[in-house]
Amino acid sequence: MSRDLRLMRATFDRAADSYQDARPDYPAELYSDLLAITAITPPAHLLEVGCGPGKATLPLARMGFRITAVELGEALAAEARHRLAEFADVSVITSSFEDWEPPTGVRFDLVYAATAWKWVDPAVKYAKAAELLAPGGHLAVWNADHAFPADFDPFFTEIQKVYDEIGEGDGSPWPPPPPENQPDPIATEFDASGHFTVVGTRLYVWALRYTVDEYIALLDTFSGHIAMDPAKREHLYREIRRLLAARPDGRLVRHWSVGLTIGRRL
Repeated sequence: MSRDLRLMRATFDRAADSYQDARPDYPAELYSDLLAITAITPPAHLLEVGCGPGKATLPLARMGFRITAVELGEALAAEARHRLAEFADVSVITSSFEDWEPPTGVRFDLVYAATAWKWVDPAVKYAKAAELLAPGGHLAVWNADHAFPADFDPFFTEIQKVYDEIGEGDGSPWPPPPPENQPDPIATEFDASGHFTVVGTRLYVWALRYTVDEYIALLDTFSGHIAMDPAKREHLYREIRRLLAARPDGRLVRHWSVGLTIGRRL
């Protein structure tokens, strides 16, 4: 694993107190599709990779699944334990996925990762997930991303200029393709791993309105903003406040997309 990946994935622990409230919930349809495609039912035993404060753990725990959740960050793991304390069949382990080993003989019906899979060592993750699954078990991966449909808020074109000016743009063409035209690299990875065959993919797109304080709180949960030079971040947030102060309601609309990929162990 690269040094940059190790450093960036450790930044989220600094947002443990705010992550759960600042990040959006995943769509209810995602969980319905997950259960329909995998045919898992409670009390199947699930393994979550990178649970954070329990964003995706809570909905599945409420359904009655047994869940072992592995979380790298000590503060995030503590937050997850607090939020999941009422569920006796849910345990949160502080460890990287790469280093963690289950008790002898334990295998899972589903391994899943919600906005965490890209932070796992690519040389390890697919082989280890397959090894931990029972025969016929599934791996499910989804990510919450910023979506840019045709009618995306022009605020983001204005603020992108600020990112570019402070050297925090990624150099990609603007605007990004709409979500339905974005490639699905995860499905390609599943197939290329030699451990899984893709049995289902889904795309969910929705929009949320944010006040300036809500939006900055959201940005403070992203690794790039957490790790950003403080002077650059202060300038960026000042420009966000300036742009939104010029709007009658002081709000922006951010579109979200979640791509769900499910594979069955070969």
